[in-house]
This record gives sequence, C-alpha cells and structure tokens, in this order.
Amino acid sequence: MNRQRRFEPLEQGAFQALEHTASLKGLLKPFKGKGSLEDWASHCFAMRDGLIAVAQRRVLPQARRPPFSRLPVQLAQQSTGAGTTFLRWRNTDRSAMGVALWEALIADPMTPASLIDDLLAMEEQRLVLNMQISLLHSIAHQAEECAAKLACAHLACQRRSGDPSRQPR
Repeated sequence: MNRQRRFEPLEQGAFQALEHTASLKGLLKPFKGKGSLEDWASHCFAMRDGLIAVAQRRVLPQARRPPFSRLPVQLAQQSTGAGTTFLRWRNTDRSAMGVALWEALIADPMTPASLIDDLLAMEEQRLVLNMQISLLHSIAHQAEECAAKLACAHLACQRRSGDPSRQPR
C-alpha cells in the first residue's frame, strides 16, 4: 500500500550548506594554539545554529500544519539557558513537555492510525536533530574551554620568563 506521507524527514540536501561551513574532521588535528581552537569553536557554533535554522524552516512548519496541529501534543522548540534550542513535545496548553507526551499520543486510541508512521518519523527527526545540536554545542564549548586553558598556560610561562613573545596564540 502506497500511503501519502504528511511529514517528510530531512534529506541530505537540507544539510549540504552546513557541510561546507565546517567539518568535524577538524577535531583530529594538531591545533596551533588558542586562535585555531576559537575559530573551530566558532565553526561548531555556526553549524549548531544552522541545524536549529533547518529545524525552524523545514521541520516545525510541517509539524504545525494539519492534521498535526489538531493533535493534543505538538512539536515545538525550546530555548535553553545554555544558549541553544531543541525540539520538544508539549501539550497545547503548554503545561507539560517531554517524550512521555509523544508516547501517550501514540498509545491513545483517539490518535488516527494513519498518523502513527508520520509521528514516528517526526520523533526520529527530533531525536537526531537534538543529538546533532547537542554534540556541536558541547564540542564548541570544549574548544572554547581548551583555548582559555592554553591562554592561561602561555601567561604562566610568560610570567615566569618575563618574555613578552610568549603571548597566547
């Protein structure tokens, strides 16, 4: 049976522009000091922000149109105090949030059986995007922290030697 999909998961084309901004292959290289780590952190943050934009432009609009907009649980974005945004399930009155709501929606006999595959595809997309966003966010923060530690190490050596050429790179 060839049924109509109401939710279209992201394909490789949605990620192509992001692939060219930076690459995680850059993780396994000899960083040349604090500047190169800060640059790489900036690239990771840019990729994270690009993924958030893809979710906002391509995933959420699908999740907000009928028939999904008529369900008691909807996909929404949530900004965090750490400065990033994730996709979350929440009920329409915004009193509860989390995957348990999605699980209850799937189990609810009032949820049309014709939407189950689309809701699964939406959940799969949400999980993968959130993982990618989280990883990029964490890697960028680690790179920033490492850059700061390198700067401290250089300053300690500069204080010891009195040599101003030992400036952080």
